[in-house]
Amino acid sequence: MGESYSVIIVGAGMAGLCAALEAANSNAKVLVLEKEEAIGGSSLLSGRFMAFAGTDLQKKCSFVDNSELLIADMLEVGKGKNEKKLVEAYGHHQLETYQWLVENGVEFDAVRAASGHSVPRGHTIKPLQAITTLYNQALKTGNVTFELEASVKRLRKNADGRISVVIYEKDGLEYFAKAEQGVILTCGGFSKSEEMLESFAPQLHAALRIGGKGNVGDGIKLAWEHGAWIRDLPYLQGTYGFHPAANGERKSQAHAFYKGAIIVNKKGKRFVNESHSYKIIGTEALKQQETVSYQVWDQPIMNESVAGDALYDFENLYSLGLINQADSIEELADIINVPLESFKETIAKYNEDIQTGVDQDFGRTSLTHTFGKPKPIIQAPYYAMVTTVAMLATYAGLAVDENAQVLNPFNEPIDGLYAAGEIAGGFHGAGYMTGSSLGKASIFGKIAAKKVLSISVPQKDNLSI
Repeated sequence: MGESYSVIIVGAGMAGLCAALEAANSNAKVLVLEKEEAIGGSSLLSGRFMAFAGTDLQKKCSFVDNSELLIADMLEVGKGKNEKKLVEAYGHHQLETYQWLVENGVEFDAVRAASGHSVPRGHTIKPLQAITTLYNQALKTGNVTFELEASVKRLRKNADGRISVVIYEKDGLEYFAKAEQGVILTCGGFSKSEEMLESFAPQLHAALRIGGKGNVGDGIKLAWEHGAWIRDLPYLQGTYGFHPAANGERKSQAHAFYKGAIIVNKKGKRFVNESHSYKIIGTEALKQQETVSYQVWDQPIMNESVAGDALYDFENLYSLGLINQADSIEELADIINVPLESFKETIAKYNEDIQTGVDQDFGRTSLTHTFGKPKPIIQAPYYAMVTTVAMLATYAGLAVDENAQVLNPFNEPIDGLYAAGEIAGGFHGAGYMTGSSLGKASIFGKIAAKKVLSISVPQKDNLSI
């Protein structure tokens, strides 16, 4: 017989830690199982942004935002393919979740515009600080047990058909743990599973693999065994903005295009509206010759570098030798080896279109989504970074409802099973708003914990193994 807990959480990233702390604060007895040797998972590899609206930080910057605008942006960026109820749940709970994070010691440094933002709403965190803080807060309650290097192998139902037993391995031994009220899966996606990527996203074979090393889809398989449905597989996309030298520990990522840069291929031609979601840009970039493209910008855009920022620290990438500099367009074309006349024509036409207010080729009218105004590229020195696409996170997974309950193919909840974070599908749809991944992890981690603890279970529940 295994030890009993109110709730068992599989995975100790942002979603799992928020679920654990929320449950522990309600005096629930919680077990968190993490298969890696340390907590954090792929949350530690994030771009530092969390998408919230109507916050004190936004108001200090005179940014006017609210939940309704946030919801509208997410649905538009997702091209209406996202599950509306999930997006609405995010919007309805996002501000209280932001305040909850602040109250529990998570530090937000600034607010910046990024992919999909019509108003700057990327609240920046230091992922290690946030993860460590939530972990310590959970430990302080005295209600949470963390087991590291504990790999979950199977889930089992009780006699009433409810998921209630977790079988896991640790130190070569097999253990059984009983969840009296529910199991929450928060163990990420499958960005490091070549088998699953080949099955569901063969179009991404050329993308770099930068996701968390534990993201091999085992949580999805645990739920599949019990009839879980899956959503958003057709919209699996890579993330644009990485230097080819990037890897999991050194991301080497820049989104100069959201500050005004253009993107050209090896022919020196633009091929996409640079204000679109970097997922959509990534899909187009993989279609280019040798899957290679270049971000190109000038000194005024370079001056917008933000020290320490995961997406906008251009100066750091330049110091690492990953960004090329030239005193003229001609010299830059030679350095990155694109046809000079084509390159010059592309930049000249773009500058002319920006001045007249009409991007005739791709309709760019903003820096990102509907925020900001495009800028001409006219002031030397000029810069370029060879850029590719990475498989950072899968953003497709288990079908869930607005209460984070895992659903079967008939849209019915699977009793006792919940999911939050990257493992859950249906939320992002065909696009992606920066900050919504960590945002949904925290929001739905809390929602899952609340829902689990609200469920009334029989006093004599049969949990025998």
